Amino acid sequence: MTDRSRLSLAGAAARAGTLAGTALLVATFGTPPAVGAPTHYPFPAPGTTGTTGAPAPRAAAGGGEVFFGVPELPHAGTSAAAPTGASTAAPVAAGTPAAAAGAPAAVGSAPVAATAATAIPDGMPNGRGSYEDLVALWTEFLEWTDPERARGLNPKNDVAGLTTDVYPDYGTAAVEQRRERMRALQARLADMGVARWTRSQQVDWLAVRAKFDEHDFTLSVSRPWSRDPGFYADQMLRITFTTLPVRGDALREVRRRLQAIPKLVEQAERNLTEGAADLADLALHNLTSQDGVNHGFPYREVPPAGVVGWYADLLARVEKQQPELRRDVLAAKRAVEQYRDWLVEKRPTMTAQAGVGAELFDWYVKHVKLMPYTSEQMLTLGTRELQRLWALYAIEQHRNRRLPPLELSKSAEEYRARIAATDAHVREYLRAEEIVTIPPFIRQLSMNVPWIVRKSGPNFWEQIQYRDPSPDHVHAVIPGHSFDDIVERANTHPIRGKISDGVRVEGWGVYLEEAMLHAGMFAHSPRINELIYLFGIFRAVRVNADIWLQTNRMKVDEVVKYWMNWTPYLDRDVARVDAEIYLRRPPGYGLGYMIGMIQMQQLLADVKHQQGDAFVLRDFHDRFLAVGRLPMSLVRYEMTGLDDEVQPLWKREPMPVRR
Repeated sequence: MTDRSRLSLAGAAARAGTLAGTALLVATFGTPPAVGAPTHYPFPAPGTTGTTGAPAPRAAAGGGEVFFGVPELPHAGTSAAAPTGASTAAPVAAGTPAAAAGAPAAVGSAPVAATAATAIPDGMPNGRGSYEDLVALWTEFLEWTDPERARGLNPKNDVAGLTTDVYPDYGTAAVEQRRERMRALQARLADMGVARWTRSQQVDWLAVRAKFDEHDFTLSVSRPWSRDPGFYADQMLRITFTTLPVRGDALREVRRRLQAIPKLVEQAERNLTEGAADLADLALHNLTSQDGVNHGFPYREVPPAGVVGWYADLLARVEKQQPELRRDVLAAKRAVEQYRDWLVEKRPTMTAQAGVGAELFDWYVKHVKLMPYTSEQMLTLGTRELQRLWALYAIEQHRNRRLPPLELSKSAEEYRARIAATDAHVREYLRAEEIVTIPPFIRQLSMNVPWIVRKSGPNFWEQIQYRDPSPDHVHAVIPGHSFDDIVERANTHPIRGKISDGVRVEGWGVYLEEAMLHAGMFAHSPRINELIYLFGIFRAVRVNADIWLQTNRMKVDEVVKYWMNWTPYLDRDVARVDAEIYLRRPPGYGLGYMIGMIQMQQLLADVKHQQGDAFVLRDFHDRFLAVGRLPMSLVRYEMTGLDDEVQPLWKREPMPVRR
């Protein structure tokens, strides 16, 4: 640790403003105060009024729950009055901040309803529905599509991001019924009086429409139940991880799910009418081979060979620990083996392309991701980031050429000690250097990379993590994903508390890596900077590969070769698993890491430019977290009033037909 770092850490307790920042996040996300208790924020949180940050009226949800940050709810068919303390100024021209130059924009403070001097943006609804109707519609949609999230839970998802624990009917008639219901929900959404709402309420409407379009895209374009054999293989896997013995309700649930496996296989063989070649090959690999990464899997000294191998593992455990389940496990195992044999037989007929194509890709990133770039523009951004990071990596290696290299941890104990030391350093640095507020409810957090001894040696993630946990700690632990998840879980806003945009989540994590490097967090060990740049390089190569996969310019094995050529330490297993994720999930997940980071840096620049010398980094980060995990263009609009990225989103273009 440098002398400067020691001084910074020693002075942590004396730093002014830390308690004020804690009060912000506790007030926004912590235990709600008693009904009627006054709550004041250092800056306006979503749904608050005026520049003083006084809270907007709080609405009681069902059962008396009080949530924060809910914009005022105008009645259907009426114009929303300006909240107390809000500016009544007419909206400013596109691309200009809502606040005066050099002053921070009040989050969600001013209504943006059209006046005689301003026209309603093309495509902005001016119908009958109220904001309260929007909240009710969103709740209805969630209860239909994602009941666990509707109840405030985190659903268990497969590699394609789809729920794994239910086996609904995905036959043609059932899917068409879902599409009809989706169209009815979209029609109700289009009849909202959005033009008369506040900025925050308009942001919420766009966020809900994006989620509607995402589900519509799955039903109409992605169609994994008819195109992706892995859609069914994923749903077969998790039950094999069951810890034995099970009793009571848990036993009944295990039996129910095991007995559903043969029916799931029947569905697969009936529904897979347009199988894609790359997706079929990935499914066969996952059915018959270990993925070589094994993160999220129970530890086995010799990992089972794919889904089929995990059923053999479960059968062996059942025979020793709970023989009463043997018949159900054996029947499920035979059904899975039948599915494997059927897929081998049908593989030559599965010739469809796996990606959605350029036209649908661009539609998706605009209407679902709400991103301001086309695929061609993002290819340019991805290539530029790859070049920039390789150049910085080269310079950093030169700078550190006389320093000893970072050595791999030699044992689980040494690895755990490094994680503990890293966590202590990161938390203290965040406090001492006033980077972000850490609320008191943030305690021990989960980490990404377990200790695994592999015959082939550490994989890519382990090569970084076992040398120094810092890069992944800021990205995935604190103040990255685990921290972000807990803060968001405490968000009781009825819309924003139940939306999580992948570009926003991953963009925040990647932004933190290089931001903390420049903030001096790793000054005590400059070799960590090299690891930060290696992480960045792998994020950058994902941009182009994600686009190439989804626009059918490359296949998985070609992407693996491209990545391994450009990314030091990258092994074939990690590359293949990542390529599978970005091909099988909806478009734009892989590129979201780096493009989200670019959007995060853009937001930082915009807010700093608006606030000038009044800018405070900790307040910026706290405010960003308070807005919610919305698409970055909406976060930017809410925090700055800049609407140049939002204006083109109002007019929804028809979804192209898959060719």
